[in-house]
Amino acid sequence: MLKRSVDIALAGLLLTFSVPLLLVAAILIKLDSVGPVIFRQHRMGRNYKLFKLLKLRTMRSSCPGLAFTLGADPRITRVGQWLRRSKIDELPQLWNVLRGEMSLVGPRPVIPELTVEFKQGYDQLLQVRPGLTDPATLKYCQEGRILEMVPEPLKYFKSVATPDKIGISRAYMEHAGVWSDLGVMVRTAFALIPSFKPDFSGQVFGLRSRTADTLEREFTPGG
Repeated sequence: MLKRSVDIALAGLLLTFSVPLLLVAAILIKLDSVGPVIFRQHRMGRNYKLFKLLKLRTMRSSCPGLAFTLGADPRITRVGQWLRRSKIDELPQLWNVLRGEMSLVGPRPVIPELTVEFKQGYDQLLQVRPGLTDPATLKYCQEGRILEMVPEPLKYFKSVATPDKIGISRAYMEHAGVWSDLGVMVRTAFALIPSFKPDFSGQVFGLRSRTADTLEREFTPGG
């Protein structure tokens, strides 16, 4: 109950202060490419209940492709690159938080196909509301850049990044509380500062998926 109260209070405050920024972003999106300002996509929520996640549109509407991006995707617009880099495109999800579909802190909501492919991991994660951020999100806040550097982005995404994120999120769930959530939010705010260099080593709050330690060696030169 306390967590939900904090979600409503902070999400409402952040959304109010974000309105001017969202208006500017909306104008830039419309000037840069044809299509709606808001992108809606089905994601899997708590207890396997589908909901429509909201984001600012960062890709060309007329270009089909995968439901997720793997590094430098040609579908991403010029304005979309900036929105993704700054994470401004995620701000509409504050409305998802207010609606009760998401929390400020929790495992990132994923497309339904991934919850089927990694069902064992998501069976536990989907006992709680998905969130805007958590320790796994912090580690992979620049996931696009990571995927650009590996020879097989899809294989890395499926065999390393996704199992690692599931492992970190599950470990965090075991001791998560209001104060630890506030700590995650503070770290997330610092990670959004351009001059701040977050640690991508995986030692976020001391949490790391042991599975990833082995798998990453396949993708590390000289590993």
